[in-house]
Amino acid sequence: MQEPGRGAALAQSASPFAPVIMVNDLGITAFEIEQRVKFLELLRQTGDLQAEAEKALIEDRLRESAAKRAGITLSAEALSSGMSEFAGRANLTTEQFVQELSQVGIEEQTFRDFVSAGLLWRDAIRAKYANRIRITAADIDHAMLLESERGQTARVLISEIIIPTPPGQEAEAMAAARRASAASGDAAFSALAREFSATESAPRGGHLDWMEVSNMPPALRPVIMGLKPGQASAPMQIPNAVAVFMLRSIDEGGKAPATAQTLEYTRFIVGPATAAQTASDAGSIAARVDRCDDFYGIAKDLPAERLIRETLPQGAIPQDIAIALASMDIGETRALQRGANTELVTLCKREKTLAEGETAPTRDEIGQRLTNQRLNAYSDSDIADLLANAVIVRP
Repeated sequence: MQEPGRGAALAQSASPFAPVIMVNDLGITAFEIEQRVKFLELLRQTGDLQAEAEKALIEDRLRESAAKRAGITLSAEALSSGMSEFAGRANLTTEQFVQELSQVGIEEQTFRDFVSAGLLWRDAIRAKYANRIRITAADIDHAMLLESERGQTARVLISEIIIPTPPGQEAEAMAAARRASAASGDAAFSALAREFSATESAPRGGHLDWMEVSNMPPALRPVIMGLKPGQASAPMQIPNAVAVFMLRSIDEGGKAPATAQTLEYTRFIVGPATAAQTASDAGSIAARVDRCDDFYGIAKDLPAERLIRETLPQGAIPQDIAIALASMDIGETRALQRGANTELVTLCKREKTLAEGETAPTRDEIGQRLTNQRLNAYSDSDIADLLANAVIVRP
């Protein structure tokens, strides 16, 4: 609850050290507000700095009170370390940072109070919620994916028709592909997908889910981005097949990044594509697989060449496999007809291709980042509750 009259209260305050805001009986002085405004200016924060300073100090009072009720205290060593860490963000020692503050009229105590309130609240939130947070291996896997950039890149809805080209049937396959390429609109394309396509999407009219443009094979991106919704591509020769794609919709949430990807995937050769038993086996095996490692148990008594696991840059992956992987999630398995055989392809990992000298974050670092994100969510929720229940008075 908050009462009006902020400006008048500040103007009428007899002393800069008299409370101008009361937060659950704890005072905030005009001097503290003035100091926080200067501090925010030093940090180059924009907006209504008077309002931001008051809001921050109100929240600090609430954080400090909550920490005190929880029995949280801050040692001199922890405070010193926190001040040093904050100063280090500007490549300064604590002493150098304090000197910089003094030159613009900010007292060391203002800096000390700012850091102290943040550290107390951090420790209070950790004490309250740390045991509730469980970061799983799957959480870390997903956080390490390029898909974590979703919403920042262009994405598309496309439909596919993949027509196998066994020896002696290339001409028939190309004729069907040309019909698909000439199709206008989703209904006509979908009918041809159900008739000719050899992919798992065929019963759905070739429809694929939303796909990040950056996940596509490099050779396919300009083809898709050059289409208009409802328009089909020219036939594309890919290993063992000919492909045609139709763009159904595009969501240009942002420019597709040029960041290269490295994909890890498995290929399991099920059997001859024309054998009825192969289709049954493929379905049965796919139902038993949740991740790439599951194939090792399935293939343990089979010839080694039946199971292939590869990690390749996106542009080095065979085109037919790369097209399938583009719309797949981690652990997803898809059946492909490759030459005379049916293969099960499973996506194991999708990661950024690191530049020379660049290092990827460790799993522990990713896990700590996820933990901090969840703690921050709890923190935001708790401070909102404290504000809602606080008695805030401006004398």
